[in-house]
Amino acid sequence: MTTSNEPMNLTKSTRSYVHRGGSEPLCSITVDEFISNVIREHGDAEALVSLTQDVRLTYAQLDERVQELARGLLALGVERGSRVAVWSTNNVEWVLLQLATARVGAILVNINPAYRIGELQHALRLAEVQHLFLIPSFRRSQYLEMVLSLCPELTTYTPDAVSVENLPHLRYVVVYDPEDPDLATPPERGILTWTDVLERGRTITEERVEQRRAELDADDPINVQFTSGTTGAPKAVVLTHHSIVNNAFSCGEAMSFTTRDRLCVPVPFYHCFGMVVANLACLTHGAAIVIPSPHFDADTTLKAIEQERCTAVHGVPSMFLLELDHEDFDSFDLSSLRTGVMGGAPCPPALVERVMEEMGCREILVAYGQTETSPLTNVTPPDSSIEHRTETVGYNLPHQELKVVDPDTGAIVPRGVPGEICFRGYHVMRGYYRQDDMTREVIDEAGWLHSGDVGVLDDDGALRITGRIKDMIIRGGENVYPAELESLYHQHPLIAQVAVFGIPDERLGEEVAAWIKLQPGAAISVDELKQFARDRLAHYKVPRTIWFVDDFPMTVTGKIQKFRVREIATRWIEEGVNAPAATAT
Repeated sequence: MTTSNEPMNLTKSTRSYVHRGGSEPLCSITVDEFISNVIREHGDAEALVSLTQDVRLTYAQLDERVQELARGLLALGVERGSRVAVWSTNNVEWVLLQLATARVGAILVNINPAYRIGELQHALRLAEVQHLFLIPSFRRSQYLEMVLSLCPELTTYTPDAVSVENLPHLRYVVVYDPEDPDLATPPERGILTWTDVLERGRTITEERVEQRRAELDADDPINVQFTSGTTGAPKAVVLTHHSIVNNAFSCGEAMSFTTRDRLCVPVPFYHCFGMVVANLACLTHGAAIVIPSPHFDADTTLKAIEQERCTAVHGVPSMFLLELDHEDFDSFDLSSLRTGVMGGAPCPPALVERVMEEMGCREILVAYGQTETSPLTNVTPPDSSIEHRTETVGYNLPHQELKVVDPDTGAIVPRGVPGEICFRGYHVMRGYYRQDDMTREVIDEAGWLHSGDVGVLDDDGALRITGRIKDMIIRGGENVYPAELESLYHQHPLIAQVAVFGIPDERLGEEVAAWIKLQPGAAISVDELKQFARDRLAHYKVPRTIWFVDDFPMTVTGKIQKFRVREIATRWIEEGVNAPAATAT
């Protein structure tokens, strides 16, 4: 059994395969069982703090709130395996739903708060959502209005007789307001409030909840997360209790979490980063979750670290950059910081060093993974060299296998040779919900998940990410798939051809760009094309830069050469060319 950070191999290998053992065995229990054990041991420790909601809960108090909501879910008819969606920004209720669904054996379906109505409809249909919890609105996003537009039947049916033509599986819609938790008046006839759910739960006995808990199994599905694919249509990743509780525990161990730690969580809960690497990593170790604000804001994040004496902070690179570049950065006392995770996008070495030096976060971990792996596969040990921590994504987590293969032959390549990164182990997803063909495309017969990423395994087993087989764009931690945006633009009557790709961006890592060829004689502005996308897709998918072009570099078979498009556009940016050879205004 290894006690070091290096992966365990029986012999020194020259092949790009590595398996890491672990000082702790895998846990074959449910999320609820694991957290309940922590609650019994650390009931008086602070578990959850929401600064904007002015809420503080110890582990014992959190348990009481979770039990109350679990009874409410059972009163709504939530069964083992029922799909319960949450469409909300970060708040206490999100965490309660995460834990209460785990307690009653439901599958929590995470909905991106940036989704527009078409994306929402696709997600609810694909996951066959039966119960939807949402907040009324946030900033310019009117969630309730979008749901009512999608489900006009909610204005006529009673809550117990909802039947929606667009969403045949939907049974209950529940609205809650984080700023007004006592909201008691349903906004529409067919919608329940949080208070309604808790009231109904009073008819459910404690014994009923305990009976349900006893029926659950660690291999049961617990979560559905949406991730887009090369087709542009989001896929529903199914994760189990076993996969996420063990991944979360390993994350907490990598950060050496104890009950003395307090994690500032500016990353969104709907992501695996927030839900597993943040929330569950804390809850499996008796640490405290600190929610600085509903949505990322550099100012509130820095204030939360100072006020709550946070020992850790998570973020994608762009979040850390905004914090470091805050105009009053030097006025904040960040001396309590020790660790945290930077991931979700390529992490520039210079930025990692700034976080270590200027924020004092000396043990910051650079992490790598994907939603399909629950999510983390690799982290950089805090005791490794600066070069190792800034130029690689470290070693795979305990009890995981990793190999690098030739993408054409599937053969394992020698150390130091680039190839496709593949994973196998407890952390690999169950599959894509109701998408068996897509599942078989990424998980082979031997159980290996093919990531689509290109990397190199060093002699010591550390992984370096060198590129992506697919054209995915990672914009500030958000995955953007060109095919989705290209499909949308192809619906525009004035567009003849389009290519969407990523361009380098100092703050976000990558930004979305597009080449567009218009129909003969057509004229439209860049702003109009951006608005066309903005009205139909999440904001982070809208191109920042659009060029009008007459031709595309093509292969002999008539396919656009994306790598050439990206090279040319990058050169234009370097040369300061803003509008080359435009065919429209």
